[in-house]
Amino acid sequence: MHLNRFWLLVASLFFTFAVLGNASANTSKSKDKPAKTTTKVATQSTKKVVVRSPKTPKTVRVTVTRSTGPVVAAPPSLATALGLRGQHDNLSLKSSVAMVVNQDTKEVYFEKNPSVSLPIASITKLMTAMVALDSKLPLNETIVINEQDVYIYKHSRLAGGTALSREDALHLALMSSENRAAYTLGRNYPGGIPAFVDAMNRKAKELGMDHSHFADPTGLMSENVSSAEDLTRMLNAAYQYKLIREFSTWPDLTMVIANRPQKFLNTNRLVRSGDMDIGLQKTGFINAAGKCLVMQARVNNTPLLLVFLDSVGTQSRFADAVRVRDWYERMPSGAPPIRRLM
Repeated sequence: MHLNRFWLLVASLFFTFAVLGNASANTSKSKDKPAKTTTKVATQSTKKVVVRSPKTPKTVRVTVTRSTGPVVAAPPSLATALGLRGQHDNLSLKSSVAMVVNQDTKEVYFEKNPSVSLPIASITKLMTAMVALDSKLPLNETIVINEQDVYIYKHSRLAGGTALSREDALHLALMSSENRAAYTLGRNYPGGIPAFVDAMNRKAKELGMDHSHFADPTGLMSENVSSAEDLTRMLNAAYQYKLIREFSTWPDLTMVIANRPQKFLNTNRLVRSGDMDIGLQKTGFINAAGKCLVMQARVNNTPLLLVFLDSVGTQSRFADAVRVRDWYERMPSGAPPIRRLM
């Protein structure tokens, strides 16, 4: 019992001295506390916090520790998995798949792996546009980006609640490859997305695209696949739609969204620069597809259908298109084609 009282007394004295010590320290700080300014400079690897004091200038560096986990590389494209990437061709193209077809005669002048079905990314939106226009739904009807659009496609400049006409959604889908715009076109189709995708596959069958399949209106799903041969058929069909020609080759567009003007650019730098006489185009990219590009362009007064799939590098698909243009311009008049598409 006396022992317990002894330890209680010791604890009480310790607590008293601790309180007095803190009080003394706080009093000293309140008297001598200098004015401080703090400047923060952040980079990817470190955060530097500089604390300046009139008495004792100090620099305090706080290092942000990087994750020690392994860096996860992007999965290879399907063409890479099939061993198509890096194959040599006479034009030294960077695309794993390529095709050059005379739109009028269907004569093939160049081809590289033309029959392989590969993911086509946002080239899908050409089929989306055709199905949307075939529906004859009012182009001036207002459609709204809703929670489903936002949930499925996280990254977009079209915020939830954005109201736009069906025509504007079509314009943004073709010109700047806006995924929410393309998806809401399908969602506002009679029967919704399932019916829209069914219509896409029916259209593909009608066009003779026997090596193609569509799973969504945007192309972000790798199940959207086609071959270069099939894509020339889709290109030719899409070219018959005036709005698709016009919207896909529009350099830029400014729209007021949430009371703020926003400028959307064409995803094809050849359109923006005017380097080629392009009548219709669409770009695409997902990891499974690589960089893709399809175009109708006039070279030597000849309408050509151009397909480039799984190109290496950000600008390589455009460089491939210019390389093909230059090659075709040098081609002797009357050069025989490789074959003719059926």
